Amino acid sequence: MRPSRRDPDEMRAISFERGVSKHAEGSCLVRFGDTQVLCTASLEEKVPAWLRNSGRGWVTAEYGMLPRSTGERMRREASSGKQGGRTLEIQRLIGRSLRAVVDLRALGEMQITVDCDVLQADGGTRTAAITGGFVALYDCLAWMQARQMVGLDKVLRDHVAAVSCGLVDGTPVLDLDYAEDSSAETDANFVMTGSGGIVEIQGTAETRPFSEEEFLAMVGLARKGIGRLVELQKMAIA
Repeated sequence: MRPSRRDPDEMRAISFERGVSKHAEGSCLVRFGDTQVLCTASLEEKVPAWLRNSGRGWVTAEYGMLPRSTGERMRREASSGKQGGRTLEIQRLIGRSLRAVVDLRALGEMQITVDCDVLQADGGTRTAAITGGFVALYDCLAWMQARQMVGLDKVLRDHVAAVSCGLVDGTPVLDLDYAEDSSAETDANFVMTGSGGIVEIQGTAETRPFSEEEFLAMVGLARKGIGRLVELQKMAIA
């Protein structure tokens, strides 16, 4: 039995709350169980210098954890003068995941930055950020379409969502919370599109190597979980 008493293929309660920031062009508070991430999408009518006059836009992301998003207060990274390696790795993952479903040429020479701030962490913050970040991005593009800046359907090619899977006591399980994540024999994150395309897989054996059979079992769980997340995204933006 999992600590949360969920079945191996059962996800935590998922919710999306849109329009939580009155200033951002798009925003979403996403909850994966007790994990809560505030995602805001901000539009700038310019692109990085290396993209100027290219006719292409850019989608990027930033990620951070609030000091009391965990059991003990974390030091703000700004106070140390630099971002940690984990933070940089996660925000690059979020950016790559969102760009995978965006036609940057159809966006034009504009940049959308999706900020993902972890309010409360209980495992799966990066997967929640990607999944909620998509909803914030959608709302930003809808805001732009309402002002005849872009055609939403031309820019956004598909949905994208992410979920964690792992091996806990030899059993493949879906959507790990912190209690499972901290003790898992294998921890993996899967990013996939609504049509089933694979964007990225991150998998690490913590105590023993995992087999191809176990990996395929996790892939199957991830496909089921992401299918459900995409359904919930569609319900949220309907």
